[in-house]
Amino acid sequence: MTSTDQVQVVSITERHDGQRLDNFLIRELKGVPRSRIYRLIRRGEVRINKKRCKPESKLSLGDNVRIPPVSNVKETTSAKLTPGISELLQASVLLETEALLVINKPAGLSVHGGSGVRLGIIEAMRQIMPEWSQLELAHRLDRDTSGCLIIAKKANALKKIQEDFKVKTVEKTYHALVHGEWPEDIASVVAPLKKNQLTSGERIVRVDPNGKESETLFRCLQSFQGASLLEASPTTGRTHQIRVHCQYGGHPIIGDLKYGPKGAQNKFKRVKKLCLHAAKIRFSDPVSNGIVEVAAPLDKYFQSVLDDLEKT
Repeated sequence: MTSTDQVQVVSITERHDGQRLDNFLIRELKGVPRSRIYRLIRRGEVRINKKRCKPESKLSLGDNVRIPPVSNVKETTSAKLTPGISELLQASVLLETEALLVINKPAGLSVHGGSGVRLGIIEAMRQIMPEWSQLELAHRLDRDTSGCLIIAKKANALKKIQEDFKVKTVEKTYHALVHGEWPEDIASVVAPLKKNQLTSGERIVRVDPNGKESETLFRCLQSFQGASLLEASPTTGRTHQIRVHCQYGGHPIIGDLKYGPKGAQNKFKRVKKLCLHAAKIRFSDPVSNGIVEVAAPLDKYFQSVLDDLEKT
């Protein structure tokens, strides 16, 4: 066990300019569970320039971050990168420039370590080669979602891309396989979303009038017996947004164990993985300002489910 018995005040350098507070603390407080870090922020024990803040608060050059004392923390090191994961992630690179990477994130891998995950994608990528040691996530995808993920190589690139996400100039297109026949008249779902925590401790997102404004555009690409393949374009970036909006529209995503139908109502219970894929991303290159569009091939498991449906 280790302990820090003094308050630390860390001045933000160019390296962390534009980074989310929670991501910064995860690296600064190695060995501290993510749940504990979020609790410290909620309680106001972490401060930016002496003011209360939120996990998603963006850090700026010269900010002073107050980090409270932490005790009884187990010393941990990142899990060792295996050759198999290294090869998988290197093969997943769709685009590499001097400022960023775009990878086809494999389904089932968390973007970050923590909460029982010793090695997330970002920690693994940093170990692959020396020039990738300072990589930072520009955004996130759920653990079970595959597809386009932008990773920044440089602090200024990270800041620019995150600013573009904030002003909604980054276009993301997903493919989702849902239960039933998607109605032609549902071209969009506008429903506010709010994070909740169940008595079991599980975090879940629900439609709630007191939640954050959320909108997803939908288009049916193909119909099958008892299922529909959708194109989903979120205009906002809320946690589990597409999954909850599909559920709210009456057609949850196939393979969604959290928001999908249970028991006998689940006609596709043989599908054990979430059929949601970040198929395409379009954004402004942080160096040239030119428009970049990257498409990711469909996850093999997702594709196999589609192939089976086409046979019926």
